[in-house]
Amino acid sequence: MSVHRRPATHEFNPYYQTYINKVEGYDFIVSLNQSLAKNLAKLQTLSEEQWNHKYDEDKWTIKEVLIHIMDTERIFAYRALRISRNDKTPLQGFEQNDYVPFYDANDRSIASLLEEYELLRRSTISMFKNMSNEMLERIGTASDAAVSVLAIGYMIAGHEIHHWNVLNDRYEI
Repeated sequence: MSVHRRPATHEFNPYYQTYINKVEGYDFIVSLNQSLAKNLAKLQTLSEEQWNHKYDEDKWTIKEVLIHIMDTERIFAYRALRISRNDKTPLQGFEQNDYVPFYDANDRSIASLLEEYELLRRSTISMFKNMSNEMLERIGTASDAAVSVLAIGYMIAGHEIHHWNVLNDRYEI
């Protein structure tokens, strides 16, 4: 990957501007690498009680937040893969809240969550690092809107930053 620019506004649905704005600089892979190291280190310090804490009755536990981050990363990476390979099929959206009851988060060990998070992130980074400029510049359709592969990379990084801001503010970790 050598495209060092931020995605233009025509490359994504305006809904994602908030996430994209959270990524500093012109290389989202740097952000993905930095967040992996920083967030793994932080997550490893949490107690079982913290992992299962909800700051309000209708909110997610930290386990559920992490699984949500991973599910979203997988879906976005899948979109990036298909679009990068010049697949012109419009890709459907997903309803994040419908996934949560099926996480089985309470049945997951902390070690399994940390391992999955690390492996998924390393896979995402590897995929994007090995894309050509042409692949990153490709635009497809996801959730009824145009989106570039480059924008999807920024969306993955920014989405995680967004949720870590919530974890820091609301869960005080």
